[in-house]
Amino acid sequence: MAARRPLDPLTQATVTVTWVIVLNKPFYPLYVWWLVGSGVQASLGTLLSVPFFLFVLYLARNWPLAARLGLPIVGTLDTVFETKLFGYSSGTELFLAPCMMLAALSFNPLEKWWQRGLAAGIFLVFVVTHGRLGAALYAWTVEDLATLFSINAFAVASLMAFIAIRYAGVRRKG
Repeated sequence: MAARRPLDPLTQATVTVTWVIVLNKPFYPLYVWWLVGSGVQASLGTLLSVPFFLFVLYLARNWPLAARLGLPIVGTLDTVFETKLFGYSSGTELFLAPCMMLAALSFNPLEKWWQRGLAAGIFLVFVVTHGRLGAALYAWTVEDLATLFSINAFAVASLMAFIAIRYAGVRRKG
């Protein structure tokens, strides 16, 4: 069997971040159960995106640019879905920030138009959806939403810190 060629450093970083997201997804309903106490069934909806994140991993080996584009795209779509599921007051919309951060860090200089297009696309999704998704799919109490906001703000900060640490010093060709 032929040896696999190694991934370029930016795609390696993308794969690492994707694995962190995939491996953390199953814990979110547990956080909701433990810290909120209600809405666990609704929070299981967050697992619907796992196959799409796994697809990003599949893309990485043969289509690295597609994987590096795919992670922030899947993250953006997942964020919109979860914002509809949990509502704006839950803080899920904050996950667009790590998506934008991935758009800023995941590309080589020669891929700047992909990078610019992706950043503009994520911002456009924010502009189009912010305040326009209607009521949450689950009726959360004010206390539940405050707890969800805290969970999500901590998760966003943690993910952004991890992305910054993982991409630090990654060489960009071109």
